[in-house]
Amino acid sequence: MMSILQFNSESSNSNNNNNNSKKMRGKSVSGKVVFALCIASFVAGSLFTTQTRPRPSDYAHHLIPRHVEKLETGTNECDHKRKLVEQNPRDIMGEVMKTHEAIESLDRSILTLEMELAAARTSKMVGHERASNHTLHKAFVVIGINTAFSSKKRRDSLRETWMLRGEQLKKLEKEKGVVIRFVIGQSATGGGVLDRAIDAEDAEHRDFLRLNHVEGYHQLSTKTRLFFSRAVSIWDADFYVKVDDDVHVNLGMLVSALAKHRWKPRIYIGCMKSGPVLSKKGVKYEEPEYWKFGEEGNKYFRHATGQIYAISKDLATYISINSAILHRYANEDVSLGSWFIGLEVQHVDEHSMCCGTPPDCEFKSQAGNLCVASFDWQCSGICKSVERMKQVHSACGEGDGAVWNVDPLL
Repeated sequence: MMSILQFNSESSNSNNNNNNSKKMRGKSVSGKVVFALCIASFVAGSLFTTQTRPRPSDYAHHLIPRHVEKLETGTNECDHKRKLVEQNPRDIMGEVMKTHEAIESLDRSILTLEMELAAARTSKMVGHERASNHTLHKAFVVIGINTAFSSKKRRDSLRETWMLRGEQLKKLEKEKGVVIRFVIGQSATGGGVLDRAIDAEDAEHRDFLRLNHVEGYHQLSTKTRLFFSRAVSIWDADFYVKVDDDVHVNLGMLVSALAKHRWKPRIYIGCMKSGPVLSKKGVKYEEPEYWKFGEEGNKYFRHATGQIYAISKDLATYISINSAILHRYANEDVSLGSWFIGLEVQHVDEHSMCCGTPPDCEFKSQAGNLCVASFDWQCSGICKSVERMKQVHSACGEGDGAVWNVDPLL
């Protein structure tokens, strides 16, 4: 019995050993096969890569000549340019100057076109507004006479001399396109005695342009700004003129002087001056913002004297567009001049717009050089204008029929 069990045990052990041996032999064969396959794949891949990849010598063969060619080309170009500069330095500088001038000319042309486009757009907008309000009126020039509530006698002196009145004033506007209006705002009380007096005077003469503005000596810059804005909203004119109510004007000469510049854009016409900036408190024409004009004792920039000046339609339109942001200095004529600083504006220094009173304008008249306007510098207008306006008109006037013989459209 024990021998049988021993035999079975030995047989079992023998079978186990055989199975283990088979397993081990199976694993060993698999590893070798895998290893062989890896070696074969590596060899095959190496052969394929070697055949398809460009050799370093191929890169060198293509790239090096190209770099050499570029270096040679660049060197030749530099040598060529250096030779041009050495041989023709004047020609090169001449070309540079021509290019610079061409660029500046192009910049000016672009600025001019931009200004004209802005003016055209605004004119179109204003035109639509006028058409909707049925107030479109074509004119050659609109003359705004700056006046005050206390200046009725001055106004009457102008109506009796150079201004014309009644039917003659209407005829002048219709036939010659010359519009003349006294420009005034409102009193501080609004609708009081002063305002009613102006209403009555306007009802009689029909020659006022009323502004939504409270009158005051220190508000002249604001009044001027509002005048141009209001005028361009009513009249489509070539020119807009501001004149004080103590200045003598020859209308025919004024129309003739303006007609010479009718087709020029952005014209600013008047007697150009550059007075001192007064910083001392309490003096006439004191400038509180004197520090903006540099050191003490400096002068203002060139601007037209405030007694009379003219601006073209596009400048009046510019003022109307930018009315809310235009800075106002103490002096009205300085304010107007400052609004045009930095713009492409032609300043026309017209000396005939600032003649003196007799004998100055009288001598010029006798010599055939009639003045556009006359006043006394020491008074910033005609001294005692109510009493002397007729005298000045008689001595220096162009004649009552002169304005009718002028054609502003020619």
